Amino acid sequence: MRLGTVSATGWQQARRYARDTARPLPPVQTPLADAVGAALATPLVALSPLPAYDAAAMDGYAVAGPGPWQVTGRVLAGDPHPPVALLPGYAVEIATGAVVPGGADAVLPYERAVRHGRTVTGEIEPGRHVRRRGEDCPTGREVLPAGTVVTPVLLGLAASLGHDTLTVHRRPRVGVVVTGAELRTSGLPAPGQVRDAIGPMLPGLLRSAGAEPAWETRVADDRAALVAALLRSDAEVLVVCGATSAGAADHLRGALDTLGADVPVHGVACRPGHPQLLAILPDGRHVVGLPGNPYAALAAVLTLLVPLLGRLAGRTEPPPLTSTLAGPVASHPHDTRLVPVLRTGATATPLHHDRPGSLRGAAGADALAVVPPEWDGTGEVELLRLG
Repeated sequence: MRLGTVSATGWQQARRYARDTARPLPPVQTPLADAVGAALATPLVALSPLPAYDAAAMDGYAVAGPGPWQVTGRVLAGDPHPPVALLPGYAVEIATGAVVPGGADAVLPYERAVRHGRTVTGEIEPGRHVRRRGEDCPTGREVLPAGTVVTPVLLGLAASLGHDTLTVHRRPRVGVVVTGAELRTSGLPAPGQVRDAIGPMLPGLLRSAGAEPAWETRVADDRAALVAALLRSDAEVLVVCGATSAGAADHLRGALDTLGADVPVHGVACRPGHPQLLAILPDGRHVVGLPGNPYAALAAVLTLLVPLLGRLAGRTEPPPLTSTLAGPVASHPHDTRLVPVLRTGATATPLHHDRPGSLRGAAGADALAVVPPEWDGTGEVELLRLG
């Protein structure tokens, strides 16, 4: 589809298209420390049983047979040699995490033991306080599916299962093009100027979506400069901030036409964020156009950019989050509204300050409520997570 006069795409349709238009990037083998935020390209499988050996779960005595028991030695965690098997009536002192000797029936904790010289007595339960080899996870078992996002906790699990590296999808690289002669990056703006609010919030949003910010450039309100920026090939996704509307200084649509881009989403029927767009360049790179107003840009990020990046990153699509709204919200007759809310228990409270140019409401929110056109105020609505 080429540029022209077309109607805006419905919000749900636009979001689905943004995800379906891409494929996950190729898998790479990555050291554990570098894998956080990436998505598993293959299932996480146990290379080692968990626990890897019969281990003591308490400090105390490993005992064999009925008591009393004669204490014959001590076993500590990390001892290089396996302990000698126990015969009935014998015990060894043992530390948490140490290898339980063969023949041991249980570990008797210190606090439940009575010791006189080399003899110890106490009540035991067979198997108590012994973590048997592989009881949590045997070797070869699939623990987590492909598409799971790697978290610090997942790294700990992977290490305990014997992994030094993980096979993950390469994170998409994102280049950011900021337009607007009126934008200032520091200090107090003079009359006719505004501080750039979109640029500072984008890197965090990109990383949370599974992407890697590659570069940022600022261009004048000029079609040729914008075309030159879009020709950079060192990013899979190009995000253009501003220039998406039809004003005299809005050159993105013309630049895409010059480059021969396919533009399946020319605008989205949502408020705010109506003049957002999604394009595909002839070489397969994606362009997402964000409106110049910061809250409208955030709406566009969640509508088009997050689903696109999630797909490229190989992330499994999360299940929808829904809630009832604890307060009146006016719907739009034709467009989906995205309203900042704060979740409390089973409900979400709408916040004020949701004009396209203001992030005040969104900054205090933890989600945006998706309010369908002509919503009657009953039932649950979908929530888009923030952060």
